Amino acid sequence: MISFCHNIINISCAKSWKFNHHWSNDVRASLCSFMVLIILTTMAGNLIVIISISHFKKLQTSTNWLIHSMATVDFLLGCPVMPYSMVRSVEHCWFFGEVFCKIHTSIDIMMSSASIFHLSLISIDHYYAVCDPLRYKAKISVSVIFAMIFISWSIPALFAFGMIFLELNFKGAEQMYFKHIHCFGGCSVFFSKPSEVLAFMTSFYIPGSIMLCVYYRIYFIGKRQAKSINDGNQKLQIGLEEKNGISRSKERKAAKTLGIVMGVFLICWCPFFVCTVLDPFLNYAVPPTLNDALIGFGYLNSTFNPMFYPFFYPWFRRALKMIVSGKIFQRHSSRHKFFLESNP
Repeated sequence: MISFCHNIINISCAKSWKFNHHWSNDVRASLCSFMVLIILTTMAGNLIVIISISHFKKLQTSTNWLIHSMATVDFLLGCPVMPYSMVRSVEHCWFFGEVFCKIHTSIDIMMSSASIFHLSLISIDHYYAVCDPLRYKAKISVSVIFAMIFISWSIPALFAFGMIFLELNFKGAEQMYFKHIHCFGGCSVFFSKPSEVLAFMTSFYIPGSIMLCVYYRIYFIGKRQAKSINDGNQKLQIGLEEKNGISRSKERKAAKTLGIVMGVFLICWCPFFVCTVLDPFLNYAVPPTLNDALIGFGYLNSTFNPMFYPFFYPWFRRALKMIVSGKIFQRHSSRHKFFLESNP
């Protein structure tokens, strides 16, 4: 027994009948409710970050503008991308047409890649803040920050829309795609072997490797600095740090935050990218249901980002209280002082 996405059976995609048959209405409702909760959490968390940095002048530091840009990416991933992916995952069909399928797929790849790019460049920013604090402002200027933001948006956009709309994603495997994959009512992301390797390198391996190397450097430089302090240089180090507005406790917190974010990033995205890069070499044996589940698991990284970056810092928690209580509508609320010490 096979069910189809549309009435024209000879061109319609077949549903994953096995899964639809065993899913009761209660299971489907529970799955939808859970996905809606994830989407709303993603949007709310990142929207709070966007409002906090946009409204409060004290939070408008170079690092925070990078976080603001990443929150914007994650918010857009939760707003126009995740709801349609949810419908596709639950119904095992695509009801929104082939043109919108290309648009959705392009935005999905772009936003997911841009979020990973931001994580990578934020780790570089943290590296200079922790390991070279005396020259941080000279190396990470406002122009450098906006160049990072431009790179984090432009490269994923060019890659995603160019790959999908120029149909480079199945170049070299056209016969396989049109004979066995393409059908009416489906919106699966198909990559040939070369394009999948390119996507894996661009969206995951290169930015992920940068994050891993940077965190490795921060960890060992941090240990060396701690040893230097214990050897009698504590007063000198504290004097230099206070002069440049960067305390040792903030550096440790930055390193700890970066390590946690790195771990969550790998847990969320590694299964999806490993599975998809192997799929063309396994003759596309990965079931679409498993692929949708891994994509959803990767989306969770955008849900966790606003929790791990901003909410680790007290001034963001205070900003959240002001937003929830409505105090941001008070006069001069944008000039509120969240902390006495200098910005990190």
